[in-house]
Amino acid sequence: MASKDKLTSLEKRWILYDVGNSAFTMLVSTIIPIYFKNTASAAGISDADSTAWWSYAVSISTIIVAILGPILGTLADTRGYKKPLFTLFMMLGVLGCACLSLPVGWVLFLAVFVVAKVGFSGSLIFYDSMLTDITTDERMDVVSAQGYAWGYIGSCIPFTLSLLLVLFAGNLGLSGGAAAAIAFLLNAGWWLLTTLPLLRQYRQKYGVEPASHPMKESFGRLLNTLKDIRGEKSIFLFLLAFFFYIDGVYTIIDMATSYGKDVGISDTNLLLALLLTQVVAFPCVILFGKLSKKYPAQKLIGFCIAGYFCITCFAIQLDRAWEFWFLAVCVAVFQGAIQSLSRSYFARIIPKEKSSEYFGFFDIFGKGAAFVGTMLMGISTQLSGSSRTGVIVMALMFVAGFLFFRIAVKAEKAKQAANGKG
Repeated sequence: MASKDKLTSLEKRWILYDVGNSAFTMLVSTIIPIYFKNTASAAGISDADSTAWWSYAVSISTIIVAILGPILGTLADTRGYKKPLFTLFMMLGVLGCACLSLPVGWVLFLAVFVVAKVGFSGSLIFYDSMLTDITTDERMDVVSAQGYAWGYIGSCIPFTLSLLLVLFAGNLGLSGGAAAAIAFLLNAGWWLLTTLPLLRQYRQKYGVEPASHPMKESFGRLLNTLKDIRGEKSIFLFLLAFFFYIDGVYTIIDMATSYGKDVGISDTNLLLALLLTQVVAFPCVILFGKLSKKYPAQKLIGFCIAGYFCITCFAIQLDRAWEFWFLAVCVAVFQGAIQSLSRSYFARIIPKEKSSEYFGFFDIFGKGAAFVGTMLMGISTQLSGSSRTGVIVMALMFVAGFLFFRIAVKAEKAKQAANGKG
């Protein structure tokens, strides 16, 4: 048994996967969109149109996982299914990332990216659900927060190497495209190597016995859980609020680099600023974790939503490098905190005996939000011819999320008061 603060071997290996897959997240936020936009620009595609097409690709990959997620999530609860499904999607992501290095046109590049993104997002469904197998209920908050924190700082290792390749490609005798291709291969290898320790030690502890018709049974369980959620006002309202504000968070993660290029920020400033984001996010996640012991999670979540709203308002007029650096730091302060606190708050208000099924819907709302956000930004950008319009839409998402969250918190307090009277 581990002490209260010391991580077990299996917990460390679970956290290590966050270190590995976060490298791909960094690529999606930095080098991949820059490489794509440069490729599209060389093919005569305008900045606004390439940003829109990038938005559509991210949205398509997200909706694929959102559609498959409910089925895959319930299948993963079947004993013996979780590890093979996790491995399948992880390898889809790793191979997709490696194939981005192939010298293809911008359309095919986007298609390969969609495959890689589906593999990455799909693997997280099973990775998140492994938490119940690799640790105890009392340690979940701590282990989950450690995953976010080390994911941020650990991803800096392959990203820094990739950044050096791209920035000093000429000195190394490489073209910009060749340097990016090597970076894709490097990150794919990092992702795979950091996953192997978890695959060797992980064993599924909890799950239902395989049914004669597992797909049919999965749909039945999903329908029952959906009915339960609809009957719980505070849970449903929180998921609705989460949909709106996490929409803005994920869209900012996916679209920051593309937007920065549109307003004239250089590739070097974009990459270095987003590297700073990862470094700053590490202590900030830990800080908010400590603050949660002193302040209610709902107040901290509301503070984070308000912070993101201010970030998007400032981004509307962004046109200088120092402003992008400033925003990168601001995003780093709130990004990990809002995700970690949302997960912890949701865990407290749901029925504990159905936590896996409820978290399946939590993931679905997050994936659906990511689809809507990037799609809205793509459409509004293409119709207006300016990325700034898309940022205004994101600001409105945070307003809606904040309002629904306030209502959800009041509903939860009323439910607790009613239960107390009973």
